[in-house]
This record gives sequence, C-alpha cells and structure tokens, in this order.
Amino acid sequence: MTTTQSRHITLDALRGFAVMGILWVNVEAFGLPEMAFASPYIGTTGSASDIAAWAVSFIFFDGKMRAIFSLLFGASMMLIIERAEISGDRPALVHYARLFWLAIFGLLHFYLLWWGDILFLYAVSGAVIYLFRGWSGEALVKAGVIAYLSASVLMIIGAAGMLSLQNAAGQPGAAPDVVARYMTMIRELGISPQSLAEETALYRGSFFEIMMDKLTHQLSLPFRNLWLAPYETIPLMMLGMGLYKSGFLTGHTDRQLYVQIGIWGTLIGGLCFAAMTWLAVDQDFEIVLMMNITQGWSTLPRLVMTMGYVALLILLIRHFRGHPIIQRVAAAGRAAFSNYLGSTIFMTFIFYGWGLGYFGKIGRPDMILLVLVFWAIMLLWSQPWLIRFRYGPLEWLWRSLARGKWQAMLIDKKSQ
Repeated sequence: MTTTQSRHITLDALRGFAVMGILWVNVEAFGLPEMAFASPYIGTTGSASDIAAWAVSFIFFDGKMRAIFSLLFGASMMLIIERAEISGDRPALVHYARLFWLAIFGLLHFYLLWWGDILFLYAVSGAVIYLFRGWSGEALVKAGVIAYLSASVLMIIGAAGMLSLQNAAGQPGAAPDVVARYMTMIRELGISPQSLAEETALYRGSFFEIMMDKLTHQLSLPFRNLWLAPYETIPLMMLGMGLYKSGFLTGHTDRQLYVQIGIWGTLIGGLCFAAMTWLAVDQDFEIVLMMNITQGWSTLPRLVMTMGYVALLILLIRHFRGHPIIQRVAAAGRAAFSNYLGSTIFMTFIFYGWGLGYFGKIGRPDMILLVLVFWAIMLLWSQPWLIRFRYGPLEWLWRSLARGKWQAMLIDKKSQ
C-alpha cells in the first residue's frame, strides 16, 4: 500500500460505512411506496416488528448516512483538487469534467432505474462548492454550519405551516377555501389508498412501464429535487471541505476531541431522535405530524448525531486500522460508486416487476435481511477486485470518461 493510500484510509473507510448505511434507509424506498419513510403504516401492516424496524431506521440511520456521504464528497473534492495541482493538471477542468459525467450517470440512474437518485444533486451541488475551494478550513466550517442551521430553521417553519393549515381546517366553521387547501395538501402527499395502490401497481409493472412513467409524469423531478442543494447538500459539502482542510476527516485531530464529539453528539442526537420516535408512536404516526418530524424537527439533531457518528467511526478506524474488516470496509468505500449503483440494480431486481416483483410484499424486518445480504456482497467483492484492479468498475468508467481516454485498469504487480 502506498503512502497516499495509507494516509487516506480514514476517508475510504468512512465512505464505506456511509454507503452501507445509506442502503439501510434506501431499501424502504426500493420496496415500498415513497411515503413509507414517514410512517410504518404506509406500505406494510404496521405490525410491532414493522414499527420497530422503522424506529431503528429513523433513529440510527435516516439522514445521517446521507449527511456523512455529503461531508465526504466535499472532502474528496479538495483531495482531487490537491492531486490535480500536484500532477500539473487544471483543477477546474478535472473537477467539472467529473461532475458533468456524474450528472449524466445520475440522470441515467433516475430515468432507467430508480427515482431516489442523489448523483445528479451531488453533481450540481459540487459545481457550486468549487467556488469556495480557496476558503480556509475554519471559514468553510463556520459557513457550512451557519448555512445548514439557517436552512433547518426554514424547513421547520415550512413544515409548521402544514400543522397550522391542519389546525385551521379542523376548526368548527372553517372557511371552505382553507378546507380545500388542506385536502389538496393531503392528496398531494400521495397517501390515499388509491394513490398507494397506483404506485404499487406501477412498480410491479414492466421496465418499460416504469421508465415511461419517469419520462411522462416525473420528467422534471431530478431538477425539482435540486431545492435540497442549498438546504442541505451544499452546506454539508462545505462543512466536509473545511473538516478535510483541518485534518478532522483524515483522523489527524486530537483523540480527546473525537471522544467528546463522538459521545456527546451521538448521545444528544440519539436522545432527540428517540423522543421524536416516542411522540410519533404516541400520536399513532399522524401524517402531518410525521412530515414535521421527518422533514423539519429532525434536521438539527441530525447534524449533531452525524458529527458524533463521524468522530466515533474515525476512532474505530484509527484503532483497528489494520483489521481485515476495516480494510474491507475501506475497499467498499473506494468502490462506493459501483456499490451505490450496484445496490440499485440488486434491489430493483428484487422489488420491481421487471425482476422478482416483490414491491410491497416484504415487511420491513425482512428488508433488513436483504440489506445484510448486500452488505456481505460489498465486503466480499470490493477488496479482491481492488487487489487486482486500480478502480472499481464504474469508478474506472467515470474516470475514463472524465479524462477523455481509457485509464489503466490492471495493477502492475512488478512495479509494486
């Protein structure tokens, strides 16, 4: 292993943990109607095991893994810029060529495979954060945190508007236009039996039917989803850039700071998510309340818990740096692009009608078993592949397209 590879195993392993954790959350979006993230009653029977599985996902995984991935995207951008400068390349050209092809991959991922793509969002967000590359680590951290907190307040206020409308519509003698706006809001959430039945029938259909629905009814969705860029993705990427420059994300910060952030961040964030889960159960997962919890109230403790996770994972990676499991997780992180898209192919084959057609037929606990199966696949294939090849298969294709020529793939054992 080269010095450069050794130096950045922390980033690789963090990325590996993140791509594995993202699948834990995404599996519900693969196998259940879109709004299932907000309630265990949507798409499944709402049994005790379904509620428990939802709670585990919400408390420990939801949003945190995506946040770690966003932090690492910002850190990786800085790393790529550094390497381009060292090799005499033009950083802007390297960066934007990579993002152009990432956007193409993202759009293909969305229209051909799965509506939950984040690659296009990351490509557009990455184009913006390049403008801040020259800022100091401290300035990037401050700006990222302030932007994230400001956006969170706006999200909370926006979600509270739903509660306000619900309350107004429920008052005796409520104005007809208020009631009409409330009913429109509920209808647009897509939680009526008819909407859920139509969504289920669609994803149990053929590949062509699903693709045509994307091209007709969801054509602009990847572009409409860009609203998330200034609210979450860009602030987190900026924070990741700053934490990379400071040495925090590469494991070069004082151990005691990692311990403090890890313990307090995870504890405070976890208690907040546990309290919201208790409220959700107590209110029987009332949907407007759940939209406030999942889209508004959870944003602030999510950042706190994410930082706690990052600190604890860095401590884990530093302590067990040479352990075979950490090495395999790091390899999964080096091939994160292949593993991310590979999980889409695997899961859509399991759930969609062009594959085995189990959409809406598998409970949440059994979905966790599918996640564990693909985790095993990630850990089993990534390291052996990267012992022989320089890049994961899709990493190689992405790099080749961005560089405008096929990249050397095989590792020359004689030169090692």
